[in-house]
Amino acid sequence: MRTLTAKAGNVLIGAGNPIVVQTMCNTHTSDVDATVAQCVRLYEAGSEMIRITVPGPADVECVKSIKSRLKELGINVPIVADIHFSSQTAIMVAPFVEKVRINPGNFHRDHNEARKQFARLIEVCRENGTAIRIGVNHGSLGDYITNLYGNTPEAMAKAALEWLKMCEDADFHNVVVSLKSSNTIVMVEAYRKLMAAMKEKGVIYPLHVGVTEAGNGDSGRIKSCVGISTLLSEGIGDTVRVSLTEDPEDELPAARYLAARYGHKIVSSMTSISLQGRKAVAVYDAPSRETLLLDVACDFGKRLLDKTLDELELTGTYVDDSGDKISIQESGLGAYLVDELMQAARRRFYKPEYVACPGCGRTMYDLQKAFEEVKSRTSHLKNTVIAVMGCIVNGPGEMADADWGYVGEGNHKVTIYKGKTPVLKHIQDTEAVDRLVELIEKDQ
Repeated sequence: MRTLTAKAGNVLIGAGNPIVVQTMCNTHTSDVDATVAQCVRLYEAGSEMIRITVPGPADVECVKSIKSRLKELGINVPIVADIHFSSQTAIMVAPFVEKVRINPGNFHRDHNEARKQFARLIEVCRENGTAIRIGVNHGSLGDYITNLYGNTPEAMAKAALEWLKMCEDADFHNVVVSLKSSNTIVMVEAYRKLMAAMKEKGVIYPLHVGVTEAGNGDSGRIKSCVGISTLLSEGIGDTVRVSLTEDPEDELPAARYLAARYGHKIVSSMTSISLQGRKAVAVYDAPSRETLLLDVACDFGKRLLDKTLDELELTGTYVDDSGDKISIQESGLGAYLVDELMQAARRRFYKPEYVACPGCGRTMYDLQKAFEEVKSRTSHLKNTVIAVMGCIVNGPGEMADADWGYVGEGNHKVTIYKGKTPVLKHIQDTEAVDRLVELIEKDQ
C-alpha cells in the first residue's frame, strides 16, 4: 500500500503528517488590500492554508500582488486558488500559487474536452511544483458522470477516481481530493467509497474533508463536526475546513479543535457513558459551552449517522462565560444539543434544514445578513430545506437537496428557486427575502 504526500509550499498533507487546518477568504480578490489584510488575520488565527477565489483571468494579477504583499510581511502561508469552470484561469494562476482547487468535470460540457484541458493543467502544475485539489461536490458533478451513476455518493467517488487516474497516468502525484456535500450522510458515504476504492488499488491520496454549505452558528458547527469527525475517527482525512456562513476567522476554532482531537492532543470532556439498549446517557464536565458542543458532536455523530444509537441524553455541567458551573439538563442545553445533533445526522428534524455557502469573492450581496433574515422568518417551518447561496457558481447545483433556494446573481439581484427550477429572477436583494417567504408560505 502506497500512502502519498501532497506538498503545498511548506505544508505537507497526508501520509501521517499532522491534520492541516484551512479556510477561505470572503473578500473580493480584486480588492488586494482587503484580501491581504484578511489573509494576515487568518494566518494569525491559525490557518495553515488559505484559499482565495480567482473568478477569471483578470484576477491573476491580483493574486500575484497578494502573494507578493504577504511575502513582504514574512507570511509564507500556502495560497490555494479556487477555480470554477475556467481551465484558462487555472492554467494562468497555477505558477503563482501553491495549490489549485478545481473540479475538472466543470471545465467543459464535452467530457473529452474537459479531459484535454485538465491534462494541460497537470503539466503546468508539474512544471511549477503546484499541488492540485480535485474538488468534486454533490450537486455539481456534470452530465457525463450523473448520466452513468446518478447524483449519488458513488458518482462522486467515481468522478474523483477518473481524474486521479489521469494524474497517475501522467505520473503526477501532488494531488489532494475532496468530495463535499451539505448532506452528512452523502458526504460520509462518498468518502468511504473513495477510500475503499483507493485501498483496493493500493494507492492512498491525501483527502480534504468538510461539510459544504453547513450554515452558521451552533447548527453549522455541529453539522460540520458530525461529518468530519466521523471520517477522521476512521483515519479518513488529512486537511479540514469547517465551512460557515460567518467571517472566515470564525471557522478556525472548530477546525483547530478537530485537528487537535484527531491528532490525539486533546480528549472529550465526557466523564462517563451508560448504554440502555440503543439509548446512551452521557455525563460531561465541560470547561465551556463551545467545548461541550464540539465534544458532543464528535462523541455521538458517527454513532447516530451509522444508526448504532437511536436516543441520547446529556447530563453533567459546563462552565459559562461568568465562570459558573451550569447544569446541562436543567438549563435546557442538553435537550437542545440532542435536537441539533439528531438533525445534523439526519435522524430527526425539529426545524427547517438550512443549506448556506460561506461566501467568497464571488458573492455580490450581504450573504450573512440575508441568511440570518431567512432563518428568522422561516424558523417556524418544518420538513423544509432552504438554501441561501452566494452566487450562481455554487448555487443551483450544490443546493441539490433544497426545496427552496435564494441565489445571488450579482449587482444586488437574486434568483429564487423552487427545487431546481427558477421561479423568480432578477429580484432586488432588499425585497428578495420577502418574496421567498411569500412563496414558501403560499406553497405550505
